[in-house]
Amino acid sequence: MPTSPRRIRFNAFDMNCVGHQSPGLWRHPDDQSWRYKDLSYWADLAKTLEKGLFDGVFIADVLGTYDVYGGSNEATLRQGTQTPVNDPFLLVSAMALVTEHLGFGVTAGTAYEHPYPFARRLSTLDHLTKGRVGWNVVTGYLPSAARNMGQEDQLEHDARYDHADEYLEVLYKLLEGSWEDDAVVRDRETGVFTDPAKVHDIDHDGKYFKVPGIYLSEPSPQRTPVIFQAGASSRGIAFAAGNAEAVFVAAPTKERLKDVVRKIRDAVEAEGRDRYSVRIYTLLTVITDETEEKAQAKHADYQQYVSYEGALVLVSGWLGVDLSVYDPDEPLGNVKSNAIQSAVANFQKVNDDGSPWTVRDIAESAGIGGLGPRIVGSGVQVADELQAWVEETDVDGFNLAYAITPGTFEDIIEFVVPELQKRGAYPTEYTEGTLRQKLFGKGDRLPEEHRGARYRLQTIRP
Repeated sequence: MPTSPRRIRFNAFDMNCVGHQSPGLWRHPDDQSWRYKDLSYWADLAKTLEKGLFDGVFIADVLGTYDVYGGSNEATLRQGTQTPVNDPFLLVSAMALVTEHLGFGVTAGTAYEHPYPFARRLSTLDHLTKGRVGWNVVTGYLPSAARNMGQEDQLEHDARYDHADEYLEVLYKLLEGSWEDDAVVRDRETGVFTDPAKVHDIDHDGKYFKVPGIYLSEPSPQRTPVIFQAGASSRGIAFAAGNAEAVFVAAPTKERLKDVVRKIRDAVEAEGRDRYSVRIYTLLTVITDETEEKAQAKHADYQQYVSYEGALVLVSGWLGVDLSVYDPDEPLGNVKSNAIQSAVANFQKVNDDGSPWTVRDIAESAGIGGLGPRIVGSGVQVADELQAWVEETDVDGFNLAYAITPGTFEDIIEFVVPELQKRGAYPTEYTEGTLRQKLFGKGDRLPEEHRGARYRLQTIRP
């Protein structure tokens, strides 16, 4: 019997800045990313994405500048490569107010903010969005952020994850193990708003954090927002196996992606969780139109605006390697990175003729959409390719970067979404409920086999 096609999921990949991962494209006359300071821009984008039945908008963030290239901030400021950049959290309330279903994956690092006040920000957004928030856990990769937080440099790669493990433990204790579900009674007769006997100290005393008291916020719809994670190094995968519910990866080929997806699912299963209890999205940029000819013309138009220097500024930051010292036609070679190790692996690839990638190849690849591959074609052609990626790699969906915004997303919604829906590979309506319910259909709260569930009151306090 023929099997129904596998469902394809979309997230929009964005950042509270100009251009995000397409340096120079802010100059294109149709690009609106320069309006990133305008709440109406974000509200309109949210409504557009909800019209396209996207799972959510995933908002990246950095707390430092891309000053690796040339050893200064000069090029990043000149090109507008993720500098200036504003806080992603403050966008969510406005976008939630004008939507009903769209999810919000918000990036925040574990290195520079204490988990106690951060937990309250998560709960506040989960309340205000009626449970549509996810937190993208990052451990940091820019040395400039560490310096401006009073440190000489960031921790070593694996040590950052050790620190993050305890950070998450504190979060779980606060979000899952302090307030009982029925602690808030709002009893007008007795005048009791919260029953003190049902709110508990968490008594955390660890290597990095000491948090003795009760949590500040009452339980939100999801308690713990959906946990997103984006590290595909061996240590990042180990961290994801215990914590992540959605993982974002970037791979240049289907073969590389298939290997990464398998490693993640194997690690999740080894943790005692269902291997499909994690949604995996891969970074991709789609340039499309009603015909292949129009899509190719659009792509050629966009390429005129790409900044070669801006691309190398971003990649230098991702790799932790100053590419300004390399000749454009020099192969990258083997690099030891204390930044994003999976990014290094992606760029240590070879061309079809067997020659290694050069610095020029890297800049041309990263100029539109960053670390992910690019698909250019009609809606039918793009749909064919997306289905091939899903079937051949076991990935769940795509984290869609833009060339221009909102135009790239509008084109996908106009030309690709209807084609996928026609094939039965894309939803025609949203599932009701919280973001976690929409993603998995198994309720609003963390599943029992998740690491965070160990810290629930009934588990730690009989």
